[in-house]
Formats: sequence, C-alpha cells, structure tokens
Amino acid sequence: MQKTYVLDTNVLIQAPYALESFEDNHIVLPLAVLEELDGLQRAEGEQGGNARQVIRFLERLRLRGNLVEGVSLPGGGTLRLEVNHADVILPRGMAQESPSSRVLKVCKGLIEEGSATILVSRDIVTRIRAQMMGVPAEDFTTDQIPDDTVPYTGRAEAYVPDDLFSGFRKRGIAAEELYTVDGAGQRQPVSMTENQFVLLRSDTAEKRTMLGRYHGGKVTALSHSGRRPFGAKARNVGQQFLQEALLLRADEAPLVIVKGPAGTAKTFYALAAGLEQVLEEDRAYRKLLICRPNAQFDQDIGFLPGSEQEKISPLMRPIVDNLEILMDLEGKKEKRSEEELRSRIDYLFETGVIATEAMNFMRGRSITDTWLMIDEAQNLTPRQVKGIITRVGRGTKVVLLGDPAQIDHPLLDERSNGLSYASQRMRGSPLCVQISMQADECERSALALDAALRM
Repeated sequence: MQKTYVLDTNVLIQAPYALESFEDNHIVLPLAVLEELDGLQRAEGEQGGNARQVIRFLERLRLRGNLVEGVSLPGGGTLRLEVNHADVILPRGMAQESPSSRVLKVCKGLIEEGSATILVSRDIVTRIRAQMMGVPAEDFTTDQIPDDTVPYTGRAEAYVPDDLFSGFRKRGIAAEELYTVDGAGQRQPVSMTENQFVLLRSDTAEKRTMLGRYHGGKVTALSHSGRRPFGAKARNVGQQFLQEALLLRADEAPLVIVKGPAGTAKTFYALAAGLEQVLEEDRAYRKLLICRPNAQFDQDIGFLPGSEQEKISPLMRPIVDNLEILMDLEGKKEKRSEEELRSRIDYLFETGVIATEAMNFMRGRSITDTWLMIDEAQNLTPRQVKGIITRVGRGTKVVLLGDPAQIDHPLLDERSNGLSYASQRMRGSPLCVQISMQADECERSALALDAALRM
C-alpha cells in the first residue's frame, strides 16, 4: 500500500536527495517547509547549498506540472505542496504557528482525512511532539548505518601455529592458518577484511605475539613499527596499528579512518605523522591541511570581523595544544618556554607547513600532494564526508579522526554521522585503512584512563 510521507525541512537541508528516496510513495511538503527553504537558500555553507539544490529540483518539477495538485517523480511516486490544514488545532501548550507546528498540523489534517501519513524529521523533539498527537514519525534513515550493524574496528586477534612465527617477518602468514577458539574449545576459521590489523598469538606460547596487517590474502608484519614520527613513540598495540596506518604511503592507503575515545592520541599521532612526512627531506606531502568542523549545523564561519584564520582559530585550539607537546618532544629533554613554543608553532603556520581551513571552503576543490586531516569528523554529515573524499587528488592522504560517541551536531547520532558512514561504506576497500582505539589505550594521563574506564 502506498504511504504518504510529510518531510520536515531539516531532512532536506541535510539530505537534499531525500525527495528521490521514497520509491513509489507520496511525498508532501507543507508550505512551512517551502518558506523555510526560501529563507535558507541565501545562506552560506552547506545549509544554503543544500536548500538551493532542493529548490532547483522543485523548479524542474514545477515546469512539468502543478506542484499543488501533485507531480510524478522521476523514480516513482509523487510530490505535492500542501497549503491546507492551517486551522488544525494542536494540543494545549504547544506553539501553534512555529514552522514545526505547521508541519505537524499538516500531518494531523492528512490523517483526519484518512491518509496513511508518516512524518519524517531529523529532529527528535519534533518526533516526540508528533507522538503526543498520535502522528506516526520516523527519522530519515537512507544515509544511516543499519541499527543491527556491528561497528567495524579494523582490528582482530587470532591464533597461529607457533612454528610459523619464525618466518612471519619475511614471508607473512596465509589467512587460512589463522583461527580462533569458541566457547567449546573448538577451532574456528577467522574471516578477515582487507587492511584489517591483527594481533597474532602463538598457539603454544601464551605470551608470544606479533602484530600484522591483512592484505593480499595474507597477514604481513607491520612495516613502520620501529619508527618514532616527530618523536612520538607508540605506547600500546592500538597506537602501533595507528602509526602503521598513518605512515603508509598515499598510494598504498590514501584514506585512514581513526575512531576512538578522547585521550587515545588520535589527533596527536596524526599531527606527528603528518609533520614527519611534510618536513622530511624528500617531502612526501607539500603541506599539512587541517579542518575541524563547526558543530553548528550551518558550517558558515560567520560575519565577525577578522580573517578566516582569526575566525576559526578557537576551533583549532586543540590542534595547537597537541603541537605544543610535539614541539617539546622534538629532540629536547628540557621543556621549552611558552615563548619558544609559540614562536616555533607560528613559524609552521607562517611558512605554510601547516594550514587550517573552514569546512565550507572545501566545496569544489581538488586537493593534491597534501596531508589532509579532518579532526572531530563525527560532526560531519555523510554528504560532507563524501564531498571531502571525492575532492582528493593524486598524492593526498586523508585522515578522518573522531569519536562517534561524542557528537555535538544537533541532527546527527552514532548511526547517521559522517565518520561512521564512511567507516561502514569504505570497509574492505584496498585504499582505506581503519583502526578503532580502545578506552584502555588512553595515554593522556592516569586520571584520563581511569575516567575513561569508569565513566
């Protein structure tokens, strides 16, 4: 049976392709949504661009028919604008004329007419208000990870015959030799994913372990385990996997996705590895470009006085904090003075070794020979992540960092954010390496580790 979906404005400004995502069902856009799109189309950044895209799509439909009466969609179903039901009374205490209330009035009016109507909104409070009114409501799930999907961690543990350990560094170990043990003590084969990291355990010597990465049908030893990029030293297994992912050449792994809780050195290690490769003699990359999304939904940096760099500098404070630590590590046992640290960091920015940009200036670019680091990537939408990855030119390495459990974006969650979306879609790609850091790998401080495990 065909259904009628009433779309809220927030669905369209996050996913402008949503109008073509409901198969052969009916889509209704309340007049309030059209008015909000009109107000947003002049906005800068992602929000304004998406509003304009939706309006252009509506214009193409308008040229084919009457939007108030309904127009057939290219992929099936229909779309129409709803100008009625303005007199529907909402429950006492609810605002009557706010945009979301006007959308709810349309939903209630359609249901009273006998239509099987469902509200689609990214806003949780609107969905709660809909339930209070007896209106079925759901989130827009087209770009979400399925609810039953186990997050990919990029790492595994497996047993191997002890006699294979001696030749591991030279020849690697075929995936068929790896196994795990189930609760009944029976051997079970291991299913591996391309570029997955593996902690190998000897099946006879409990403390004998090796670290490797699965690719090309076998597990091979890490090739960068002995390095200390910009003085940083791996302190646990997760950081050794992280270091390997970051130091692989751009032609081997142009995309690295790192997830994990605060304090596990995601940002710190990405900066260290990036600086090491930008400043080394053969210069693997021309510069280190850092972006850190604004958690506000509109990615516009605003109209405050000052340059772009001055406007986004508060967002980059965590980056500077990590740079200060790295400057202290670089070849000196004595701590540098604040003035000396500031001078060295300023030099990196002034000479273009490190550059920072607002996310809304990434649109339309082609980035080559660059170490591109996106911190707090869990606050990106799936559309933004796709836009970033598809901007990558030759010789560029993209590093996405973030914690899906710490989302500040008002319309994203653990299943719909860009970091989780990219992780799920890029799983198994020979061009992508992923690693999830664990809470017990926190190295920020003893207190930070204790809090991560307890809270």
